Amino acid sequence: MTCQGCVASVSEKLMRVDGVTEVEVDLASSSAQITMDHHVGLSYLAAVLPDKYGISNPSGSDTSMDLPEEKSKWVQLRPLFLIFAYLFGAAILLRVKEWNANEAMLDFMGLFYIVFSFFKFLDLKGFPDSFAMYDPLARAVPFYGWLYPFIELGLGLLFLMRLQLQFALIATIVVLGITTFGVTKTLLDKKSIRCACLGTALKLPMTEATFIENAIMLVMAFWMLMA
Repeated sequence: MTCQGCVASVSEKLMRVDGVTEVEVDLASSSAQITMDHHVGLSYLAAVLPDKYGISNPSGSDTSMDLPEEKSKWVQLRPLFLIFAYLFGAAILLRVKEWNANEAMLDFMGLFYIVFSFFKFLDLKGFPDSFAMYDPLARAVPFYGWLYPFIELGLGLLFLMRLQLQFALIATIVVLGITTFGVTKTLLDKKSIRCACLGTALKLPMTEATFIENAIMLVMAFWMLMA
């Protein structure tokens, strides 16, 4: 850190971490005293900081700061899997009497966007910061993070109402393609951050499941465009 602007930036980003209640940054010693109301792993704190900053335990050992593996990935991601099961079930039931795979996929995509945008609207103020941690466009253009839930809602309505389907499919490929690139990079970098796919209401870790959910939508969009 070289100036008070750096101090302000580091303090602001660390304060956004769930569980952090107070941050005191000392420019002279390039150190920070972080107060938490529950344990937060060192890797999680490091993930929210820009690449030019680093964070380490003054004792020289990070073991006491590691995020405990209290829950398996399956348990943590259970809400996401349940939502997908409900979405698939609803899309199938809507077409069970007159089955049409393409129509079922359009229903699924519309319901996907509507449901996922709902969770983001629960914390519209906090979502952009979480989203910008892995979406490259949201990081470069902060306003995009605020606009994203509205984009999802709009695309969901287009799919369900069968309006401008070609535009909606192309928009899906572009929007989710950008996000999937960011998710892939995060997974390859092995960063431990929260997934904002369900907003900030549910604390989901960024895992391969996040990549899979986007991949499913992208495959459906490409399939529908070629159909």
